[in-house]
Amino acid sequence: MYKLALRHKSASLTKIEGFRINNERLEYLGDAVLSAIVADYLFKRFPYENEGVLTEMRSKIVSRASLNKLSVKLGLSKLILLSDNKNTQNKSAAGDAFEAFIGALYLDKGYDFTRKIMAKQIIPVHFDIDNLLYSDINYKSKLIEWAQKEKHDISFDVIKTETCKKGNKYTVEINIDNKAIAYAKDYSIKGAEKLAAEKGWKALGLTTPGQ
Repeated sequence: MYKLALRHKSASLTKIEGFRINNERLEYLGDAVLSAIVADYLFKRFPYENEGVLTEMRSKIVSRASLNKLSVKLGLSKLILLSDNKNTQNKSAAGDAFEAFIGALYLDKGYDFTRKIMAKQIIPVHFDIDNLLYSDINYKSKLIEWAQKEKHDISFDVIKTETCKKGNKYTVEINIDNKAIAYAKDYSIKGAEKLAAEKGWKALGLTTPGQ
């Protein structure tokens, strides 16, 4: 099973009736097991965080980019069997192999053993959980959530568009109950909204998550 977990689909073996042997089935299983284990770990590690925060953290941990990096750190990526075809796209091969490995470990040793390996040897060692919790705070979402909870009207308005050498520069203003509380400029509307939202959060004196 462990050898199979490292066989990428580009290097599939073919059995009777065209059945292709590779790590895709183990990857499917490992993805589900990994998601459950990470959810359980975060649920116990952060007993007072809400569902949205826990979901976002789990997504960061099990994202393909994150698992690709983890697979490389563990040396697992060097053991993957790939096709010699240079045109084969293998951008997710490392992360896929890690999920497949977890699937194989689960079948071989069971859920509890696999959970202990992840909870003691992988997550706390290879992920900065506290930094992960408070990095990339989505102030826009949090402002909207706060406004809805406190029954305020909130809007993000593009009040100015400037033409520059780099392209258009947008000024976004945040209004709470028709009163401007912050504004910011950026070369994309989303970027301006992000900057303005952080300014608005601080202007309102709201507590920054994690402090």
